[in-house]
Amino acid sequence: MKSIIVNNISKSYKGKTALKDISFDVDKGELFGVIGPDGAGKTTLFRILTTLILAEKGEVSVEGYDVVKDYKKIRNIVGYMPGRFSLYQDLTVRENIEFFAAVFNTNVEENYHLVKDIYSHIEPFEKRKAGALSGGMKQKLALSCALIHKPDVLFLDEPTTGVDPISRKELWSMLKDLQKKGITIIVSTPYMDEANLCDRIALINEGEFIDIDSPKTIVDKFPKKLYSVEGDNMPKLLKELRENKNIETCFSFGDSCHITLKNEEEENNYKEIKPSIEDYFMRLSK
Repeated sequence: MKSIIVNNISKSYKGKTALKDISFDVDKGELFGVIGPDGAGKTTLFRILTTLILAEKGEVSVEGYDVVKDYKKIRNIVGYMPGRFSLYQDLTVRENIEFFAAVFNTNVEENYHLVKDIYSHIEPFEKRKAGALSGGMKQKLALSCALIHKPDVLFLDEPTTGVDPISRKELWSMLKDLQKKGITIIVSTPYMDEANLCDRIALINEGEFIDIDSPKTIVDKFPKKLYSVEGDNMPKLLKELRENKNIETCFSFGDSCHITLKNEEEENNYKEIKPSIEDYFMRLSK
């Protein structure tokens, strides 16, 4: 059964395209990732899926409900954690979660079992103002508030941006546990390494999906051998490689360059490496 169905939606702001003919679906209970750089259209997509803004064309359904006709029903069955910390900074941790529970006509005690594993990390700081929490604790509080009404679908827009590595790892572990409880999760991130934690991913760039598949299948689609070249002077190395007539593509990755060759039969001393999702994304986006 499909939890989310999106057919040919588009959206623009002041003549600038934010989304162009986006179509995809998400299975019930799936952990689906939308992967792409800042400004690619991820937040606009999430705001349409959660009924906060309207698409200019196309159709969207969430749990069988139309986002235009049935927006009130959708708002009762989804949890949304926007990219920016959206809770009340002047309220305490406890006051925030009680407020969001009240909005959905429930209470913390009734659904505490849903958020216990997450909320227990911040429960010792219940009396602290939300604005005084660390980045990781803010995200745990926001996730608890998004879950307190027992949603069927959870939307997380860049939940690990600005969060330390340990908190990032903890958050993804929590998402995996939530998935086991049957919650459908759609998460966006600019971090390519997080893509491997999803069941399927959509790669988005400049408002368009450039591929949708499982992380492993996407990596396996990389069409050529990939080589790594290291050097101390990156600008000089890039210039030399891009002037080489046998080099088809060349992108910098930290202290090395990843390249593909036009003629792979030609003898070379380059080190062959396994491609990543980021390599595939860069190739399609060039």
